[in-house]
Amino acid sequence: MRSLGILLRKELLATFGSPIGYTVAAVFLLVLGYTFSLTLFATKVANLIYIFHQMYVLTILLVPALTMRAFAEERRNDTLELLLTAPVGEIWIVLAKFLAVYGLVLAMYCGAFAYVGVLEAYGSPDWGPIGSGYLALVCHAALIVAIGLLMSSLTENQVVAAALTLGTSLMLWFADSVAYLLPVPLDSIVLNLSLIGHFRPMVTGSVFVSDIGYFVSGALLALFLTTRRLAER
Repeated sequence: MRSLGILLRKELLATFGSPIGYTVAAVFLLVLGYTFSLTLFATKVANLIYIFHQMYVLTILLVPALTMRAFAEERRNDTLELLLTAPVGEIWIVLAKFLAVYGLVLAMYCGAFAYVGVLEAYGSPDWGPIGSGYLALVCHAALIVAIGLLMSSLTENQVVAAALTLGTSLMLWFADSVAYLLPVPLDSIVLNLSLIGHFRPMVTGSVFVSDIGYFVSGALLALFLTTRRLAER
């Protein structure tokens, strides 16, 4: 655990000290603020369901820019070998990078929590869907960040890492659309891989263990594969 603390401090300094992180956070909050204003004044309804879906999309689009540097830059600068020869396990290296980026994404979500205050001040929001919606976003972000780290561990090119992360996330997003074109039993298997299929119920207030398990197990699998990838080096 001491190794994790040291590595996490290093990664937090790198993540929160990088202009990329602040740029991504600024774009995220500006786009979200614009969308929230339009939605609130257009619908006059005190809910955040549309905003949660907007955050879902922005997470898929912007997180690849945060994770692409995780291992790709280390490999390009020939510092990954030095890190792997240090007396720390690969799992701690992966967890430190994951928690640093994940912490930044959660900080972005906290910035968007101001919209809840606006709804409370000018309306009577339904707190059930709001709570489950933020839970869905927290689970969703964990999976996307974990996928980003896995893709970054496969290449030393940051752009390729970002493209692989975005492509994988989009494939999972539209898995439900492709499922109907496949024969039985492949259709049900692909349908269960759908990101939006597990995200949508939680946003509307229906929290199922299977949906949470999808995000958690997917994130753990991606982190495990990332660890194995580093161990092979």
